Amino acid sequence: MFLGITFVLITLTIIILIIKHFVYVGRLKTLENKHVVITGGSSGIGKGVAIECAKRGAHVTIIARNVIKLQEAVNEIKNFVKNKEVQKIKYESADVTNHADITEKIQSIDDNEPIYMFVNCAGMALFAALENMSITDIDTVVNLNLYGTVYPTRAVLPLLKSRQDGIIVITSSQGGLLGVYGGGAYSTSKYALRGLAEVLYFETKSHNISVTLALPADTDTPGFENEEKTKPIETRLISEEGGLLKPNDVGTQIVIDALRSRFYSYCVNPATFCLSMSAAGMSPPSGYGELILQILLLGPLRLIGFFYIKSFERIIEKCKMQQDKEKKLL
Repeated sequence: MFLGITFVLITLTIIILIIKHFVYVGRLKTLENKHVVITGGSSGIGKGVAIECAKRGAHVTIIARNVIKLQEAVNEIKNFVKNKEVQKIKYESADVTNHADITEKIQSIDDNEPIYMFVNCAGMALFAALENMSITDIDTVVNLNLYGTVYPTRAVLPLLKSRQDGIIVITSSQGGLLGVYGGGAYSTSKYALRGLAEVLYFETKSHNISVTLALPADTDTPGFENEEKTKPIETRLISEEGGLLKPNDVGTQIVIDALRSRFYSYCVNPATFCLSMSAAGMSPPSGYGELILQILLLGPLRLIGFFYIKSFERIIEKCKMQQDKEKKLL
């Protein structure tokens, strides 16, 4: 009897906390007349973030290398502004992997309009078994995903600290919580961004700066379309289990979570929820409710995670058997 009541109470607690976690938004910081700067803002998730910020009354500056794409994105973002007479939507062309270039651009952007929220969305993915991946491709992925986040973040940090206020978003991936077949360079760089976000949490908390680590699953972006062309069949089959998100939906979720000062940001689906909760580890919780939820679910989610891993192993083994069979027929 006692065990039954305890089980019911724990189950109800979990249900209430999950509903609160995903449904109750609570009080959000405002972006009205604040300046948001987004790297990788000319397409995909970065543009989705820019659109959501424009809707909330922010001044927006997007950074990327391709000027034509930047101009097209700015024209699109302007369609979503809350106040056309006040809001400024601009772009800057810069290479986020060039420390001197991006540092100079960020300082110039801040001189013109003090930065309040800085969102790192520049990134890319190339998948292949590690021994089949060229050194050039490895360098390209790691440089853009890792150094293309470290360099601009390093440049913006003293500016936000000088004002004792601000938000920093680091965009990692579900592949930054789970090693994905073929993701030797991608997962390496995205795992590193989780470490960076945790470090920044401690380095900035006393300066009234919040850090949010975005963990999107596969998202229907131009980059995703490009990576699909060369993605190993094993990677494709595994990633299909997580579904495909829309960039504007991901961008909206990132902005909401950043304005809630949540450390983790992810869109809701069963696989993403299980992975993000079970991988919490030493990451800072976004509140006591989330902490209790993690404590209650960590054990069961470890078991669920085990079944996911076994599922991935079966996919890889089936692909290997098929490939071996095809080789024998040659």
